[in-house]
Amino acid sequence: MTTSPSPATPDKTLSRDLASGALALAIAEIAEDAARLILPYWRSDTAVETKSDDSPVTQADRAAEALILERLAALYPGVQMVAEEAVAESGAPDQAEDWFWLIDPLDGTKGFVRGGEAFTVNIALIHAGRPVAGVVTAPATATTWRTDASGQGAFRRQFGEQQEGEAHSGAEWRPIKVRDRPAEGMALLSHSVTDEEAARLAARHGCTRWQGTDSSLKFCLIAEGRFDAYPRSGPTSEWDTAAGQAVLEAAGGRVLADDGQPLSYGKPRFLNGPFVAMGG
Repeated sequence: MTTSPSPATPDKTLSRDLASGALALAIAEIAEDAARLILPYWRSDTAVETKSDDSPVTQADRAAEALILERLAALYPGVQMVAEEAVAESGAPDQAEDWFWLIDPLDGTKGFVRGGEAFTVNIALIHAGRPVAGVVTAPATATTWRTDASGQGAFRRQFGEQQEGEAHSGAEWRPIKVRDRPAEGMALLSHSVTDEEAARLAARHGCTRWQGTDSSLKFCLIAEGRFDAYPRSGPTSEWDTAAGQAVLEAAGGRVLADDGQPLSYGKPRFLNGPFVAMGG
């Protein structure tokens, strides 16, 4: 979806909150509330529909996206919003504006439908093609990863059953950082690739071992220093990667496109080509 055209510069509230880190805390609260909304649908035989691209969608996806869009519009009005389910229903904007949100309300829907735990809520703010703030929340484990003010690192918390507003209490946030590459690196790969392709991709990026997992969790596990690389050769949408990239870069990692440059945003149809996410 697209809001009314955003100005060349954001309003003073967004600029101030981005600079102070308050914006990341605010969108963490939104993502955690979306996670609480999603959980009752998990492992409940919720109805599954198939979108035009053959990917699944559930009422959990739509309810979480509606909550996120409403809350972002109230906090920071006038900023373009590009959200997965709105794009699926109405099409993508013709072009990205200088400032815009990328939203995936439930990344890893296939695993969610199967009852797996590796699904996430993703919210990222993009400026001039770069992710400048991002939050990833894993509802099944009540875990959130977020950026902070520029240059201030990345953080993780277990939000549990806390009530609305408590994400603004920073006491439980713990800093995270990528690890130095060990002698035998460990890669994360999408479950959509074959074992042979996974081994090839892992070895290409200096990893002797690999593990499959779903969703943007891969970025966050590298940001925590538990894994070393996530190479991706197949297509993804920008809302699949933006929040995770923001967190990983804030933790000291990198996400590089095929040309060796940082993965950028606002590309035609909001689609990514091949990339690799890396730790230290």
